[in-house]
Amino acid sequence: MSAYKIIEVVGTSPKSFEAAVEAAVGSASKSVRNLRIAEVVKLDATVDNKGKVKEFRARVALSFKYEA
Repeated sequence: MSAYKIIEVVGTSPKSFEAAVEAAVGSASKSVRNLRIAEVVKLDATVDNKGKVKEFRARVALSFKYEA
């Protein structure tokens, strides 16, 4: 039997939502072992005062095998 823990992280990118997801997963993978699933929970973007997208953000739920 296995148990899995789920955490949420937010990745950001000035380029795209995909790059923001990759940033979230890449950052978490530096300190969390055995990542299994990355589920995009929410996408949003910050907008500058001229109405242009400044930064893409992705909230990602990550699951990994729990080791007691």
